[in-house]
Amino acid sequence: MLIIRPVIMEDLDQFVELAFRAHFGITSLPRHADLLRRRIVESEFSFRKSVDRPGGELYVFVMEETESRKLVGTSCIFSKVGGFQPFYAYEIQTSVHESKDLGIRRELPTLHLVAEHSGPTEIGGIFLLPEYRKHGNGRLLSLFRFLFMRQHPKRFEQEVIAEMRGVLDDEGRSPFWEALGRLFFGMDYHSADLLSAHDKKFIADLMPTTPIFIPLLPQSAQEVIGEVHHNTRPALRMLEGEGFRFTKMVDIFEGGPVISCELEKIRIVRERCSAKIEEITDEPVGAPQHIVTNAGLDFRGCMGTVVTGPDGARVGKRIAEALRVKVGDRVVFAPLKPPATTEEIPS
Repeated sequence: MLIIRPVIMEDLDQFVELAFRAHFGITSLPRHADLLRRRIVESEFSFRKSVDRPGGELYVFVMEETESRKLVGTSCIFSKVGGFQPFYAYEIQTSVHESKDLGIRRELPTLHLVAEHSGPTEIGGIFLLPEYRKHGNGRLLSLFRFLFMRQHPKRFEQEVIAEMRGVLDDEGRSPFWEALGRLFFGMDYHSADLLSAHDKKFIADLMPTTPIFIPLLPQSAQEVIGEVHHNTRPALRMLEGEGFRFTKMVDIFEGGPVISCELEKIRIVRERCSAKIEEITDEPVGAPQHIVTNAGLDFRGCMGTVVTGPDGARVGKRIAEALRVKVGDRVVFAPLKPPATTEEIPS
């Protein structure tokens, strides 16, 4: 059985292995053992601290196979982007150039650097081992975060964003970075991406603040602005099905789209239910698949079935054991998929 839980320091070795198996371009899952150790420390502190409003806390989760204790995936939440290290993106705008004497009017797309100091909540850092990308596991690894946020609303902003991984070639090069970023930073894409994971000051120092006319970029760079890596397309479709939409902003490194949705408007949040456990049964519980979680900061989540009645919820013994809940405890659950959704999510 697969469960979701917060990462702990005892996971470090397996967590590092996961990161090194992940694709390049997942900034929030750097291929750097010391940075990953710091992320675990930061995440453990975030779960322990008392929070009245989001202040940039990092919550890192792992997917674990309960029988083998093997870590097979991970994802995270940044409670708020910005602060001491701004959230940087390019906003796509239109620049109008007109000569009434000549009867010429041109509308040209431009990139404008945005530095957000008090931004929204961001989801990121998702990776699932290829052999586990089936049976809705990728959907579970992504969507449970919205149920966690809704259970602890003081810890998160109402707006939620996701930076979708942009286009990279088979060698991990970014056409967008090669055409633009390398000119100003003098380093390759992966070096800049790794550096940004722990220090964004170099972006303010080196990135031009003047608008960049998109038609002046090479065609190879223009074509990938706002596009996603082919492995990320199912994840984009899944989030769009949950209510996320393109913000007209793109990542400054590889040009991938930034998408956004208000937490209360996300499909799984709208369809969630909460109930106290009335009965834990050894018998199979016949019902559609749900994402099921406990209701505390000692978070655990899994896929399973829940049947509700006038006196509460009935769940199977395996689910109760996975969530570490008992009769009288509260569970939160929501349908794994919206109607007529069948795709799986590579990461």
